[in-house]
Amino acid sequence: MQYLVQMSLVKGAMDPRAVFGISILMSLVSSVIIVMLFAWPWLRTMNRNDALVRLVAPHMFLRFIGLSFIVPGVVSPHLPSAFAIPAAWGDFTAGVLAIIATIGLSHRTVWAIAAVWFFNIEGALDLLFAFIEGARVQLNPGDLGAAFFIVTAIVPPLLVSHALVFRLLTVKHDRTTAGGKEFE
Repeated sequence: MQYLVQMSLVKGAMDPRAVFGISILMSLVSSVIIVMLFAWPWLRTMNRNDALVRLVAPHMFLRFIGLSFIVPGVVSPHLPSAFAIPAAWGDFTAGVLAIIATIGLSHRTVWAIAAVWFFNIEGALDLLFAFIEGARVQLNPGDLGAAFFIVTAIVPPLLVSHALVFRLLTVKHDRTTAGGKEFE
């Protein structure tokens, strides 16, 4: 461990892409562990609608942070537009769809589940496309500037939440259940 610390202090000794990848991976692993230990057991005590509200609602504000990918001064002017523009507007779209889905779920409208499907498909594809496009353009993590933390700290938990939403949408459920272990 001490060797790794010493190596990281030597300028240029650590590959920024390796640090970037490790940061994303560890955030993803941590997110999955939190879900397994805390979130999933808690969500399973609720009916599907209430569980979905708790998973979709955070996207209402977290996804708008993605617009920072196109804000000069937050990101480097060298950040490839092939990554930045779709990531920013994909996040924006997911945020708007999350608002619509959350309102629908909160009011238990007939279109709520359709709105959640639409939000979740667009939102998950947006994140996956950003990862693929980042790899394709060989994204330099330093070009992200302050937006580095969006990709390393915010995106992995959001991706895990999309997986949970898909699980809740596809698992067989009892419409009459008001609580309890509705999802196995």
